[in-house]
Amino acid sequence: MSIKRSTGLGNINITDEAVANLAGSAVIECYGVVAMTSRKLFKDGFLELLKKENYAKGVIVRNLPDGIEIDLYVVISYGVKVTEVVSEIQKRVKYSLEKALNIDVKAVNVYVQGIQVVK
Repeated sequence: MSIKRSTGLGNINITDEAVANLAGSAVIECYGVVAMTSRKLFKDGFLELLKKENYAKGVIVRNLPDGIEIDLYVVISYGVKVTEVVSEIQKRVKYSLEKALNIDVKAVNVYVQGIQVVK
């Protein structure tokens, strides 16, 4: 699905992948985030760390009648407060999406898939 807007000059369609890439870019800027991961864990517990061009694999966008809901899958750094990092991710993603796309973000769910020691 996509977000559809109609203006006096024509129609605007924003794909879920574009929303996911914007959300992924906001997540990576947050302190304490090592990487985004795929929502599916590989067998034996190995994680697929995503590069910038694949952020959409680590984000699920759900269109609701009155806004959107986002699920994010991340790996955070060892030694940081998990609650603080997750709270910052939620605030930054909500702000970024609402400012850039002028849509209402109802929920930002963050799933911490792992903790990694950063050298």
